[in-house]
Amino acid sequence: MRTYTLHPERGALVGEAHGLERAHLVPDGFSWSAFAFGPLWFFFHRLWLAGLGVLVLLAGMAFGGRFLGLTPLAAFVMTLLISVLIGLEASSLRRWTYARAGRPVRDAVMAASPEEAEMKAATRWLATVPNLRPATPVFENVAVSPSDLAIGMFPFSEGRG
Repeated sequence: MRTYTLHPERGALVGEAHGLERAHLVPDGFSWSAFAFGPLWFFFHRLWLAGLGVLVLLAGMAFGGRFLGLTPLAAFVMTLLISVLIGLEASSLRRWTYARAGRPVRDAVMAASPEEAEMKAATRWLATVPNLRPATPVFENVAVSPSDLAIGMFPFSEGRG
């Protein structure tokens, strides 16, 4: 079983079907394709900033290894370790990029396949009743006006005996 996070469009309301049309499901865990293809995986998923960062990291490691005079075996091991790190963090960078674009995580589901995760996420999204704002003001039944309320443990200790 794998965990998938749901990232709907900005302004999508829970319970409405059109909020799921352009939603993204991001699988958690190691990404073999990000491990194998590195920056190309990020560019394929339209994660331009993260892809550019990974490209700069790989180029910097290559030039740094040449500058330090590493043997080909050491350079290979270093590249392999960086690729493992990229595979481990690809999903997290994808979620971070979506959150920066106004698509934070709105739900998480556990499923055996992406299709099952999509079905579970859609079912949960559509089954939830939308949160509506109350029609009455929040401070309508309060005896003290909101400006007189104090934050702390003893808001009425002074001046009210």
